[in-house]
Amino acid sequence: MSIKAPDRHASHVVLIVDDVPENLAVLHDALDEAGFTVLVANNGAAALERARHLVPDIILLDAVMPGMDGFEVCRHLRADMVTRAIPIVFMTGLTEPEHVVAAFDAGGTDYVTKPVRQSEVLARIGAHLQTARLMNQARSALDAFGNAMLAVTPHNGRIVWQTPLARQWMGQYFEPADATPPVLGAWLAGDKTVPLTVIRGAARLVFTAADLGSEQWMIVLREESDTARIQALMALLKLTQRESEVLHWVMMGKTNKDIGDILGTSPRTVNKHLEHVFHKLGVETRTAAAALALNRMRASSPAVVEAV
Repeated sequence: MSIKAPDRHASHVVLIVDDVPENLAVLHDALDEAGFTVLVANNGAAALERARHLVPDIILLDAVMPGMDGFEVCRHLRADMVTRAIPIVFMTGLTEPEHVVAAFDAGGTDYVTKPVRQSEVLARIGAHLQTARLMNQARSALDAFGNAMLAVTPHNGRIVWQTPLARQWMGQYFEPADATPPVLGAWLAGDKTVPLTVIRGAARLVFTAADLGSEQWMIVLREESDTARIQALMALLKLTQRESEVLHWVMMGKTNKDIGDILGTSPRTVNKHLEHVFHKLGVETRTAAAALALNRMRASSPAVVEAV
């Protein structure tokens, strides 16, 4: 009796990587009969080449192969932005805990033990394709609305995917854009309840943990600038532009003399604008004005670092 996979579509492409021809043949026939388009590779180098050029929907990867083993192949795939998000199911006869851990550390999505049971492989492929489809839909929705988000793996902080806007900002603040910057890695390994702010000139890139799931952490990015903050203060607090500029620089810790130099006016004029700010906000001190403004902008005293 033939094993059929439910709800399959021929456009789903599976890459099988195994150095044993008999294993390739058995899996190829089963997957082909189930309606998949099947690619094969009998070594690590060939697997990387096929994956990069054809980008399969899922990869079945033998863990133990001569030369480049499956763990190394997986690490290469996860390091490449083109292949980074492909689900990878290890096929292995190694069932000791350390080998299973090694598979996940390398970036594996799942594993099946040899001898491989065709029904199990088909079931796992179906589950991971469904998850990948939902993730792709979510990313497409985020992209469509211009959101900046990235996903990282919890155990090593590796960036799994980014929306176009996130990639653009990461490229502006860090080099290379696809790698996890050390400052972001340190934040991911520490207290993520406090947002991370990276300063680059007059602009700031803020990272906020949105969803700390077991498989992927979702991080929201937003860019702030002096101009954007001044406009926000004008809208939120009903201040004039000059009053908002003065308050902004007070929030940045500048003295009246510093603010005068920045705005091209005298400290006395700065002080008069500041008095108007105090009156409108109903406060009496610089500290109280800055605190009220920060609270209104829903800032939570994020950790701030300089971009390098």
